[in-house]
Amino acid sequence: MSNRDLPQAAMPARPKNFQWDAPSDVLSNWADQPLAAATEDSNSISILDVIGEDWWTGGGFTAKRASAALRSIGAADVVVNINSPGGDMFEGIAIYNLLVAHPAKVTVNVLGIAASAASIIAMAGDEILMGEGAQLMIHNAWGAVVGNRHDLQAAADAFAGFDQSLADIYHARTSAKMAEIQQLMDAETFMAADQAMKLGFADGKMTGDAASAKARNSMDPALMARRQTEAALARAGFSRSDRQRMIAAVSGGQRDATPDSSATRDAGDLIASLNRLVSTITG
Repeated sequence: MSNRDLPQAAMPARPKNFQWDAPSDVLSNWADQPLAAATEDSNSISILDVIGEDWWTGGGFTAKRASAALRSIGAADVVVNINSPGGDMFEGIAIYNLLVAHPAKVTVNVLGIAASAASIIAMAGDEILMGEGAQLMIHNAWGAVVGNRHDLQAAADAFAGFDQSLADIYHARTSAKMAEIQQLMDAETFMAADQAMKLGFADGKMTGDAASAKARNSMDPALMARRQTEAALARAGFSRSDRQRMIAAVSGGQRDATPDSSATRDAGDLIASLNRLVSTITG
């Protein structure tokens, strides 16, 4: 059974016209090195994508998916494998609450990175283990709101509340003081295993079979091409909606990756073309 008395996190209200995003540097590193557990069993949940529904690719890991997986597992112990750049904070909190409510032990393995909303999910673990070279990344709430000055002021006030909600989750799970957590969030802190363990964000390092159970993700090459291209555009400062519109236009409006050879062949050309575009715009 679960051995931690973690609280359910309060779900803040979503601002009008809110759009979630993942930090561009994290998105880039994750897209270049997609890791997955080499072996899985029926009691494991793999979170290897952005957090939240991604209508553009048909991907994303949602609370709905987490709930379905936990219903299938039942009252047994569960292992959650994470390699995610984060995404929708609201979905991250919802998934955290689902895992906290699970009646059996929850072991979280950070395979590569658990950033932003994914780091919130990781905090639900009774035991949090980190792989070789893995990182946790925490920061203040991240997203975009479109509207007039009243909408933006209301959003700024709401984001301050979001930051406190996130800090409360980290504080409940770690040995760090609230002021220290807030400083780490302000600094957009990346933590390797040793620092994470020192501050209570992790309990240990992955060992034995778990430590070696990492392999290249089998994500479709065309989808990975889109992810990598999106990361390049994010580094150039384009919003998530702008990135998606640009790539959809270049790729003929196709949303989902296709497994045929032409998509695989064109993937490299798409990345190269948009990287040249980014270089031109930012140069």
